[in-house]
Amino acid sequence: MTTRFFIGTAQVDSLPANNRGLAYGDGLFETMRMHRGDVAWWDAHWSRLMHGAARLRLRLPDASFVRDQASQLFANEEGVLKLVVTRAGGRGYAPSPDSEPNWLLSLHPLPSKPREGGLALRWCDLRLAIQPALAGIKHCNRLEQVLARAEWQQDTIDDGLMRDHEGFVVCATSANLFVLREGGWTTPLVDRCGVAGVCRAWCMAELATTEARLNPEQVESSDAIFLCNAVRGILPVERLDGREWSPHSQVAALQARLAQVHPAFASHREVS
Repeated sequence: MTTRFFIGTAQVDSLPANNRGLAYGDGLFETMRMHRGDVAWWDAHWSRLMHGAARLRLRLPDASFVRDQASQLFANEEGVLKLVVTRAGGRGYAPSPDSEPNWLLSLHPLPSKPREGGLALRWCDLRLAIQPALAGIKHCNRLEQVLARAEWQQDTIDDGLMRDHEGFVVCATSANLFVLREGGWTTPLVDRCGVAGVCRAWCMAELATTEARLNPEQVESSDAIFLCNAVRGILPVERLDGREWSPHSQVAALQARLAQVHPAFASHREVS
């Protein structure tokens, strides 16, 4: 892993000890696919970051400066680019909206491909809290996902599906969910919890998707399901606990379309 730290436009050796991202999770992040020095969906990632910053009243660094730094630091690289922006400040919950942004860029390697046939999923026991003020944005508090991912250690399970406290299906621990039912695609609403994924938005436009609240029975009885995020691309699902699906032509066609638009996904390699 290679990491660079910044305060405003100044590169520093490390972020200060009073960083509110470390103390309170007061910040946002974007995890992006870098391919030969280019970032897939850069504009969409920055747009979501701006949306989250407006919610948190968080000051962002200059977009062109961040992108230039990413290009200079990781030119011609292949990997997972992570941008974390946090608020500076002292102890106590009261934030300062005008504090100079503390941020970092890090590059991580791509793990290996998923197993042939598709992912194996399970249901997570942990339920997502309903909090519309934070729904959709990619804030730095991911403890629910950490606890959900800690529920299994078997390498035969790739991810888990998470429900909210009312029992509706929301997402996987690190990806959005799409299900094919009655000839049409549906993805869970993320207006009360969950993340509005960048790849999710692309898939919704390609598939003319409906957003709705889904219960577990509707997911399990669907004709096909897949997961997606901006780093992993589109991942077919083969199994969810005892339910199994065969490969579906619509999912394969969507993978092929994504590979045309963003060549980084041509190999369909799995990353987390």
